[in-house]
Amino acid sequence: MRGNGDVRIGVYVCHCGSNIAATVDVEAVTRYAEELPNVALAREYKYMCSDPGQELIRKDIDENKLNRVIVAACSPLLHEHTFRHATEAAGLNAYYFQMVNIREHCSWVHDDRERATTKAKDLIRAATMRIVHHEALEPRKVAIRPEVLVVGGGVAGIQAALTLAAAGKHVYLVEKDATIGGHMAKFDKTFPTLDCSMCILAPKMTAVKASKNITLWTCSDVTRVEGYVGNFKVTVRRRPRYVIEDLCVGCSRCIDECLFKEGKFPDEWNLGLSKRKPVYIPFPQAVPPVALIDPAACIQLKTVKCKMTFVEACGERKAIDFDQKAEEKVIEVGAIIVATGFRAYDPTPLNRYGYGRLKDVYTALEVERLLNASGPTGGNLVRRSDNAKPKSVAILHCVGSRDENAHIYCSRVCCMYSLKLAHLIKEKTGAEVFNCYIDIRAFGKGYEEFYRRLMSEGVQFIRGKGAEVTDVAEELRERGKLVVSVEDTLLSRIRRIPVDMVVLAQALEAGADAAEVRRMFNISCSADGFFLEKHPKLAPVNTVADGVFLAGCCQGAKDIPDTVAQAGAAAGEALALIDAQFMMMEPNTASVTEDLCSGCRTCLPLCPYQAITRDEQKNKAVINEVLCKGCGTCVASCPSAAISQKLFTDAQIFSEIQGVMMHE
Repeated sequence: MRGNGDVRIGVYVCHCGSNIAATVDVEAVTRYAEELPNVALAREYKYMCSDPGQELIRKDIDENKLNRVIVAACSPLLHEHTFRHATEAAGLNAYYFQMVNIREHCSWVHDDRERATTKAKDLIRAATMRIVHHEALEPRKVAIRPEVLVVGGGVAGIQAALTLAAAGKHVYLVEKDATIGGHMAKFDKTFPTLDCSMCILAPKMTAVKASKNITLWTCSDVTRVEGYVGNFKVTVRRRPRYVIEDLCVGCSRCIDECLFKEGKFPDEWNLGLSKRKPVYIPFPQAVPPVALIDPAACIQLKTVKCKMTFVEACGERKAIDFDQKAEEKVIEVGAIIVATGFRAYDPTPLNRYGYGRLKDVYTALEVERLLNASGPTGGNLVRRSDNAKPKSVAILHCVGSRDENAHIYCSRVCCMYSLKLAHLIKEKTGAEVFNCYIDIRAFGKGYEEFYRRLMSEGVQFIRGKGAEVTDVAEELRERGKLVVSVEDTLLSRIRRIPVDMVVLAQALEAGADAAEVRRMFNISCSADGFFLEKHPKLAPVNTVADGVFLAGCCQGAKDIPDTVAQAGAAAGEALALIDAQFMMMEPNTASVTEDLCSGCRTCLPLCPYQAITRDEQKNKAVINEVLCKGCGTCVASCPSAAISQKLFTDAQIFSEIQGVMMHE
């Protein structure tokens, strides 16, 4: 092999402590690299990513007139930017650098030292042949808008919005329901401190409404997202309330004077445990405190035959407007935080528990509403069957969690909210409470202490998952009762426990619209349906879509403290992005050679980033370099070879392949 006299390559082989050196003969690889064409020098070093390792590169570029640099170390995902910066600091273009992964590709996947060493040599040889064809590239500079969109008005969305607003940024907070607050607003108390949930949340909800930096849109849905990091164009559809928000003061006169003197329609806020009127406010502390009219229930909207006494009750304010239509708002933002929350698991498919079939079997969220002072019973826990307080209650853990027939993951909060419910039930009714559990996972600060408190309060703990709930009595003591069958693994026997009420500790699962949201924001979902972060440890709130961040339970089941912490982290990432005012984009984008493009449109539907459009006049494909992420899908699919990609040109790829196959 002959070299190119104008190319001087420096090769650096990293020991990575013993990660590489334990399997790869680093000294032999370095000696081999010294003999390759165009290699001016080759060195080995214990930790190339350290400051001395980077300084070694900078010094050699200056003293040995290197114009290409190869580092054989770990994954480019970890340190490619580190070594590019070191190369650039020495006055050499950053893209004259190439990284070879001999850790994940060699030492970590081979037991045979000789074969691992041979493979490392092959990869370095391929890199030396490839890097000859590298060109100087420059990152692109993209301006960033200072506004942020937060999707979801639960505690995560509220916290993220308030953090950004406090930093002086304008935030659009979009919530699909009629009020912000999310699931937390439905709880009575929070574990482990037993603080009033609304006492904690209400001030934050009020702060959102009062903030001049937050535009709050409820009854709204994001319908379209266009653009790219720093310059997103978002379409929001605002559904009609039939009540003018700026005029309504939440006095409730319209509700009092509605033709329906009693509630007739299932109240969604109370999970159908109570009835509401066609005109209603979701709950007393709702934000905004504005009434809305259900078009599926209102006589006037359905038949135009209502006496409209409730309209007259509104008086001079004239806040009710039956002519309201849905409207679309188009906003431009620099960053997006997705905080769309979770959905409580529906235990109906688990027929053995009798939910939906046996009247006194409830979900945990239903019991939360029954215990809440603003709930359907004013905080009095009574049974559906006879409106009496239960004298015995069984709480079945892991309903829908840690179950191969539902979700195999742990929902993290179920153990603790089950303990909280056990305390509240015992406190308000004096009932005997049984907790049937697999394991108690009291992982957070103060959680283990709360568990011990419950044991001292006389709550009974049965180690075993509830197997079945039935109303069929086998003994006299079981008549008129629900009977829970459970294997007590500590006593090594099957127990039948007669109770008045059963509470199912349901799992947290991804939202019903998670797949639709994923496609809209161009992010990914994990196997369990929750949105996928870019990296579980190094980028837990980032996504693969630059400028889109995650907060709260849409990313995975978590408790309130973790949700609030993650919302703050997402707000911090968004703030760092938009405060920079511009960002540098990688230059490894694709481009179209117009003379070769046949206008076949093959590339258009294949681009996962919607970066390709078609010039109808020229009948040619056009690539938006700002949207392009350099995935190469279009390059590989183009039948005319009209699309090429920087850093992955044909000459570079073919040379690298040739180098790998050139065994000695």
